[in-house]
Amino acid sequence: MPYYIYRVTPVGPIQQLARISQFEVFKDASNEAKRLRRETGLGAGEKIKTIFAANELQAEELLNEPRGEEPMTGEDY
Repeated sequence: MPYYIYRVTPVGPIQQLARISQFEVFKDASNEAKRLRRETGLGAGEKIKTIFAANELQAEELLNEPRGEEPMTGEDY
C-alpha cells in the first residue's frame, strides 16, 4: 500500500484535501513531507499530512475521520 501526502486546508467546518504526491516507501514519503513543511508557505491552520492507505479514496476517508479523544494518563484522572 502506498503513502500519500496531502495538503489539508480548513474551510469552515470541513477540510479541503489536495493530494500532493504518493510514495511506496515510508522514508521517502516522510522526507518529502518534512521538506514540504519547511519550504511551503502554509497558511493559518494548513497542514501537510502523510497517510498510509490502499488507495486515494481510503486516504481521504481516513483524513476526514474525526480523531478520538486523547487517553487520560497520570495526573489527568
